Amino acid sequence: MTDLAERLAEVRRRVAKAATDAARDASEITLIAVGKTFPADIVGAAVDAGATDLGENRVQEGVAKKPLVPPARWHLIGPLQRNKAKAALESFDFIHTVDRLELVDRLQTLLVKHWPERRIPVLLEVNVGREPQKAGVLPEDAHDLLQHVLACDRLDVRGLMVIPPWGDDPEASRPYFRKLRELRDALRVAERIPLPDLSMGMSHDFEVAIAEGATMVRVGTAIFGPRG
Repeated sequence: MTDLAERLAEVRRRVAKAATDAARDASEITLIAVGKTFPADIVGAAVDAGATDLGENRVQEGVAKKPLVPPARWHLIGPLQRNKAKAALESFDFIHTVDRLELVDRLQTLLVKHWPERRIPVLLEVNVGREPQKAGVLPEDAHDLLQHVLACDRLDVRGLMVIPPWGDDPEASRPYFRKLRELRDALRVAERIPLPDLSMGMSHDFEVAIAEGATMVRVGTAIFGPRG
């Protein structure tokens, strides 16, 4: 557990340095500790070490772990199926992966029915790399999806999210991060809304993401260590 605390502290140091190098304030950047495949006691240790935001790729993992982990803000960062939408709303505080109209409608319907006073913050996941195996709305369809979300009063759209094509070189991610930021800026102008958040960057490329404007970075391996 000491090693985990040290790794978390080192990631925070790197986040702060990347922010400084980009002439940004580190307080603008939310570090999401991604506990995918790690048990609840390890995830809980990260919270004890100072993590305030936790990420999970699978709804069922978050549902199982949350009751066993100290209080934190839970982010769903993996694909969301309509049949898991209610469970996601029950366990997660922030959804990063809204990418299609039918999912938007399902979330809105569930919130109206079961949580009539609640608004949940969401991000639109954009498939900037146009990878057929990945979720995410295509860039040219993002405006239509955004307009649909804006018509749903229970969804608080905060910005965009991307998972770029994998590459060993962190710099390979930069064009995709930049394209997401440029798309966000265009949507912000078109709809005259803030869209303050950009969720982009993982363990191997979060510093590049911060340089390109990330406000949320999703870091797993650099905090929890290699997955088995």
